[in-house]
Formats: sequence, structure tokens, C-alpha cells
Amino acid sequence: MPHLSILVDYAPLFLTGLWHTVFICVAGIGIGLFWGLALYLASTVRWASLRWLVRAYVNIFRGTPLLIQLFLLFYGGPHFGLRFSAMTTGILSLALYSAAYFTEIYRSGFQNIPIGQIEACLDLGLTPLQTLVHVKIPQMLALIIPSVIGQTISMVKESSLLSIITVPELTAAAAKVSTLTFSIVEPYLLLALAYWLLIVGITKCGELWERHQVRYLVLR
Repeated sequence: MPHLSILVDYAPLFLTGLWHTVFICVAGIGIGLFWGLALYLASTVRWASLRWLVRAYVNIFRGTPLLIQLFLLFYGGPHFGLRFSAMTTGILSLALYSAAYFTEIYRSGFQNIPIGQIEACLDLGLTPLQTLVHVKIPQMLALIIPSVIGQTISMVKESSLLSIITVPELTAAAAKVSTLTFSIVEPYLLLALAYWLLIVGITKCGELWERHQVRYLVLR
């Protein structure tokens, strides 16, 4: 029979873990979104060497597990003079890893913009920058919402791996409570519930973003 008193007694530990999970995910995924856009824009320049570097980055980070990247950065980094705290390593790892996926999401969004609209911008005399800011980016943002939300959800769940490098997030909190109380069911049920609530919240935010973006495009 589940002992709810365990959850009450260790609620502060879970709340601290929840705060760390939210903070790391917001910071890591937020940086990843901006870095992914920068990588996509870099992949569109005329310099073949820069395009090659972007493709190499995307292929390497998408082709290797996040866990290995965490170990290399946290335990291997000091061999190259890179010393980061566990929290900083978690944020950097999520940012670098997610950026590779967001780069491809941005690419898909831009490529799905009707070519006729781009040609119309050129006919109207808009510069490439004006076309990017006023036509391409607003439509791209509307097109990529489902993919961005899906990738964000995946990254939030992947953040549970950060407990392995001693980041005090939700999974680490559940593991600590389980060790202290010799209970398995209660702390991990609460862990599952916490992640489920986070995913539901992200999904709802995505729905609001989608409605806002569609309304914005209609009223323009």
C-alpha cells in the first residue's frame, strides 16, 4: 500500500528537483532554439566550408546519444581545460543537442513556404532581409510549431539523464527519496506524474502559440 506520508515528508526535495528541471529545460532548450536558427542561417550562406561545418555539427549531435555527450563534456572536458558545474553541463548539453534537431526543423519550415510568395516579394522590391523578417520567419514559425513542441517534449524527458552527472533535478530527487525510504513505488509514481504534468503544460502552451500565430498571419 502506498505511503503518502513519504511524499509529504520529502515534498521540498521534489519541489527543488522540479525547479531545477524547469530551469535547465527552459535555459537549455531556449539556447538551443536560438543556436539552431543561427546554424540554419549559416547553412544558407555561399561559403561551402561553413555549410559543411553546419552539416557535420548536425550529423554528429543527432547521430550520438545525449548520454555520451554528457559524459564527454562533464568527465572529458577537464582534460581539455573545460571545467563546468553539473548544472552548467546539463544546460550546455541540452542546448547543443537540441540545436541540431531545431536546425533541421527550421530548414523544413523555411522550405515549406510557397516559392510564389518569395517571388512576389522580389517583384515588390523587398530586400532579402525584409523578405526574411516580414514573410519567411512569421510563416516558418507557424509551420514548425508541432515539430518544435514535439522536440521540446522529447528534450524534457531526456533531461532525466542529467541525474547521472549529479544534477539535482526530478529524477535525482526521486532516486534519493527511494534510497532514503527504501520505497520504489511512491517516489517514482510522483516522478512520472511530475513529468506528465510538465508535458501537458508544454502541449497547452503549444496550442496557444499555434492559435496566436495563425491569428497573427490572418490579421497581417
